[in-house]
Amino acid sequence: MPERFEVGLPDGVRLNVEATGPADAPVTAILLHGWTLDGRAWHRQVDALTTGPDVGAVRVVTYDARGHGRSSCMALPTATLAQLGDDLATVIDTVAPTGPLVLVGHSMGGMTIMEYAHRHPAHFAARTAGLVFVSTTAEGHTHTVYGLSPRIARLIRLAETTGAGVLARCGSWRAPRALLKALQPSLRWMLFGDRCEPADIRLVTSAVARASLRSIGGFRASIGTQHRLDTLAALAHLPAAALVGDRDRLTPPPCAESIAAALPATELTVCPGAGHMLMLERPDVVNAALTGVLSRVLAEPQPRICGTPTPAETGA
Repeated sequence: MPERFEVGLPDGVRLNVEATGPADAPVTAILLHGWTLDGRAWHRQVDALTTGPDVGAVRVVTYDARGHGRSSCMALPTATLAQLGDDLATVIDTVAPTGPLVLVGHSMGGMTIMEYAHRHPAHFAARTAGLVFVSTTAEGHTHTVYGLSPRIARLIRLAETTGAGVLARCGSWRAPRALLKALQPSLRWMLFGDRCEPADIRLVTSAVARASLRSIGGFRASIGTQHRLDTLAALAHLPAAALVGDRDRLTPPPCAESIAAALPATELTVCPGAGHMLMLERPDVVNAALTGVLSRVLAEPQPRICGTPTPAETGA
């Protein structure tokens, strides 16, 4: 059973955290969920890592971002990717203060990892040994056209941005479950590809129901404008993987391709027929990529993984 606890942040926000596996495991994998979701999105990866052949070698940590899941709501000015990067640094210091890390991010979670690397380069270099990016982007909404024509996409983005501004002012309220149930067909179209298990759309709907309206609306501006390809280019020495579905309407294949171009050693996987929720739609593919990076990290000499960062790693 996972260990569940809270991590307090400097501004009073409390994050819901779950950890599975021994605290002294050689490697800790931290899995970060996407916008409007929560840590449950990774349940198939947690199961695979804590019951597979490397059981005991990896500690798996998931947490709900501020304003999401069971974590508390926050002041609107802190609904930014920059703040999420700072939150990740605090989680690491609290939950995994020593040893190498593999950071795994889906959508907003991947952008959070990039922001952590940008804002805390020395901290990142000293601790991070591997990266997995799932259905995410380093270029904001540059490539997001929702699978539609550019003209229609611009109209949708305008409506989305306007609606986000309204929701951001709604504080800690949650969306009514009856409304979300009515919107399930739209969520299914936006987030999934050719196939969608009923349990998966229920999980996603439940997660959106837990997210505060402030977080649903407040993070939108930051997500749309972030650009961190330059930050990624400095991380080319790390074992990494990037995955995307070819039916992803939010972070389409060009998003993963630009990440792979910035990180030339990255293993790029494009999943035919899959949408934005790869860890639910193609769990075996995501699990294989994650265990592949973990295997490379576990095979590295310990000083290489968690020693003092070199000037090149810190950007000095």
